[in-house]
Amino acid sequence: MAPINVLMVGTGEYTTGFVGGGMSGSDKKVGVVGLTLFDLRRRGKVSKLSMVGTSGTKFPAIREHLRKNISDVYNNIDVSFTSFPPDSTARDPDAYLSAIDALSPGDAITIFTPDTTHYPIALYAIRRGIHVLITKPATKLLSHHQHLLAESRIHNVFVFIEHHKRFDPAYSVAKAKAKELGDFNYFYSYMSQPKFQLETFKAWAGRDSDISYYLNSHHVDICESMVPGYRPVKVTANGSRGTAEALGCVQGTEDTISLLVRWEKKGEPEKVATGVYTASWTAPQKAGVHSNQYFHYMAANGEIRIDQAKRGYDVAADAAGQIMWYNPFYMKYAPDEEGNFNGQTGYGYISFEKFVDSVAAFNEGRVTLDQLDQRGLPTIKNTIGTTAILEAGRRSLDEGRTVEIVESEGVWELK
Repeated sequence: MAPINVLMVGTGEYTTGFVGGGMSGSDKKVGVVGLTLFDLRRRGKVSKLSMVGTSGTKFPAIREHLRKNISDVYNNIDVSFTSFPPDSTARDPDAYLSAIDALSPGDAITIFTPDTTHYPIALYAIRRGIHVLITKPATKLLSHHQHLLAESRIHNVFVFIEHHKRFDPAYSVAKAKAKELGDFNYFYSYMSQPKFQLETFKAWAGRDSDISYYLNSHHVDICESMVPGYRPVKVTANGSRGTAEALGCVQGTEDTISLLVRWEKKGEPEKVATGVYTASWTAPQKAGVHSNQYFHYMAANGEIRIDQAKRGYDVAADAAGQIMWYNPFYMKYAPDEEGNFNGQTGYGYISFEKFVDSVAAFNEGRVTLDQLDQRGLPTIKNTIGTTAILEAGRRSLDEGRTVEIVESEGVWELK
């Protein structure tokens, strides 16, 4: 079969690296989604590419940014794409409808938009036979997550949640090691980003979503994938406030959120484990890393500790005025010896290639949706527990109580 066409929904930092009229100040200066798909097209794995945002007037500057910072850097790689809405349109929040309508059944979309928009965009695509990759969190509501799962089965399409930390080499090895250490006992994680990211996220931070949905989603998913024999049953959340509000975020925006989760072993509820997941977007501006990220996993017969903030690679430059620890395992931006993009081994890239390869195999009849679930990929079915925990955390904060998670015969609900 011919390679699939892919529509990129969302034109911001993660897709293009273009924020606020120029290059992002984060570690994603040229984006992830667009660059990865341009390279997958170079390699013959995808065909036509398109991109949709809410403002067409941004596209001339985005194209120039991509030409200068991707095409001119990587051997004139093709960075062309069809855009929606037209360049003359100042704002059209429904432009994704016509962009999806331009695709054919069996094609795919990637969704990197504010959390509240994931569900309607994905649902519209699924009902038109389009495969879907959604950035984490899949949805804000457990009911929406389960509805997308049901619709994906009705319309026979693959839905993949872009939990790229599953493909981090250290984390993937840790998942395998955890199987050898006996019953799950304790998991603690921390993930942060510097305060300047709130400028990037100011349109939705504290309004449409929170830092737990944005960052805790990484480690909650990692933990869920490491302990398939356990299920979450209770969540209590606590949030710190003050800094984000002082930086201009809406009243009530949490700086840091911690989730305390009770896990029980399936079939042996007397065996209980504890998970603590903390995320912050008010870390120091010059911490030396864009994202502190680490976890501690303890089981009956051993423990695992991973620090993926300082990876033994640091750079001191006069221009920065400090030591910086970079993450070459996520996206490797240095060209190869021929001048081509050389980041195919980065776990940010691998995540998209896994999706594209899975869609190709499914379209060709080489694999079923159930078989893709069984591979342990972050599919819509394999990530329900993560959404349940994240929504339970939000409810716990809003209602000042512990929230229970109940699962019966594959159906989940919060109480």
